[in-house]
Amino acid sequence: MIKVKSSAELEIMRENAKILGRILDKVADKVQPGITTGALDKYAEELIHEAEGKPAFKNYRGFPSSLCTSLNEEIVHGIPGDRELKDGDLISLDIGIEKKGLFADFATTVPIGEVPEDDMNMVSVTDQALSKGIKKVVPGNRIGDISHAIGTFVREKGYYVVKEFVGHGIGRDMHEDPQIPNYGDPDTGERIKEGMVFCIEPMVKFDKNKVKVLDDGWTTVTAGRDPSAHFEGMVAATEDGPEVLVRGGL
Repeated sequence: MIKVKSSAELEIMRENAKILGRILDKVADKVQPGITTGALDKYAEELIHEAEGKPAFKNYRGFPSSLCTSLNEEIVHGIPGDRELKDGDLISLDIGIEKKGLFADFATTVPIGEVPEDDMNMVSVTDQALSKGIKKVVPGNRIGDISHAIGTFVREKGYYVVKEFVGHGIGRDMHEDPQIPNYGDPDTGERIKEGMVFCIEPMVKFDKNKVKVLDDGWTTVTAGRDPSAHFEGMVAATEDGPEVLVRGGL
């Protein structure tokens, strides 16, 4: 069942999302050749604690870090460590916070230095696909309308969405109903109501093959080890249409 948030809950979630947006902006500013993914994670955790919040990801189902750092062929759930960033890389930064009993969560992909044109085109398509999905967060629409908008746009541009991982609802739990795939048929799924809050997150790659989870049980990579991109936005359905609480983007 999709939970509808009260006005008081929405206000807290708005504030949490603003805090998280400022935190990830600061982390993204540290992205440069030579820095390690572990250093980015440490900085993110420090900022979350300074904001009097709790890292939403750390120890969630055993995940060891506060930040997901997915580099190049890594799509999602990359575990920070000693890997150094270099010119031409793409890194997805995914972060979450819990404060006052409610969660915020979003992600962005950051290009480092001179990124190949084909890779940047894919990143741009992923960013645009998120916008397409956000526009469908309107009371009266259905969850499938979000999925269809993302999936059809990505395919029209010649790329493929990741099917194994999906967007989700968010509130007092980081992952709530509904699941929001990045593909599907319009006019399907549950009806969207005012007060629902979703995390919409297109994950885009060059090939249509199934993704692979590495031996660490978390890090997910493309089949051909080609680069991928990931953007996530946290969006509330209101009587005036979609309200973007926070989103990653170019």
